[in-house]
Amino acid sequence: MTDDERERLAEGYRAFGAESAPESPRYSALAAAVAGDRDVLDFLLGLPPGKRHPTLLLAALRFLGGVPADGAELRDRVASDAVRLRDTVLTRATQTNEPARCAALLPALAAIDGPLALVEVGASAGLCLYPDRYGYEYDGRPVGPPGPVRLRCTTGGAVPVPVTPPEVVARIGVDLQPLDVTDPDDLAWLRALVWPGPVEAERLQRLDAAAAIAAREPPTLLAGDLLDRLPDALALVPDGATPVVLHTAVLPYVEETRRAAFVDRVRSLPVRWVAQEGAGMVPGTGEPHPGGWGPHFVLSLDGVPLAHTAPHGGRVDWLG
Repeated sequence: MTDDERERLAEGYRAFGAESAPESPRYSALAAAVAGDRDVLDFLLGLPPGKRHPTLLLAALRFLGGVPADGAELRDRVASDAVRLRDTVLTRATQTNEPARCAALLPALAAIDGPLALVEVGASAGLCLYPDRYGYEYDGRPVGPPGPVRLRCTTGGAVPVPVTPPEVVARIGVDLQPLDVTDPDDLAWLRALVWPGPVEAERLQRLDAAAAIAAREPPTLLAGDLLDRLPDALALVPDGATPVVLHTAVLPYVEETRRAAFVDRVRSLPVRWVAQEGAGMVPGTGEPHPGGWGPHFVLSLDGVPLAHTAPHGGRVDWLG
């Protein structure tokens, strides 16, 4: 461990703290505390590079014992519960499965001739595979069926809000570690990934309601790498359906050469491609931000940018 390594890691936590401040002041403060704590940084540097991200550390802490009250409690828990914390970080992954992202996905999906077979890579528990089962309000305008999941979205620009959601006839997902909403530990992990803050209660209620839908109508989830399992997933698409490869907030977790190979693979296939990722993760969607995230995501269809969207849902700003 060198001072340069610590400083690079600390800078990543400071950047996360700045980006997370509007949605989660608590996580912003905890990230800043980590950035200034040599012992916690050394704990993180003892983990594989892909396991040092703030969202994973903070979710693991919440999963094991709740959100730390402050940096001092965080430091004490890292020191006193290091074995369990390390095991949780190594065995779990950041798999935030926010159904509200479907409000941004819906205008792109509705532009595709159906019926649709959704093939989501990095699907987590598959909660973004149910855009037709959720209700929406775009600037107060209702769309979709009534029910326990109501996604409210503020818009900017000429968003082509559909009259009704598209017809979905297949829900197929690929993930390195698919989560099962009927497993109490998996559901607890999904809840631990929700950030504390002003909209926390709303997000948890929405997550639970979406999980209940998925429990009644389970998606088909395949375990494995997105490149390796994509052909298997597409083989499950029923005749007469339009295959749509879908992903949201996934590509920053994919190593750069694998990410490029995935983009090339999707472009070579007879599928439609809907992505909601940090700028630049899909070529042609802007300049990449450090770490692949940034203040907004870019919604694209077949590689063409359509809109800027809020990372955890709630706003769509149409381009052009």
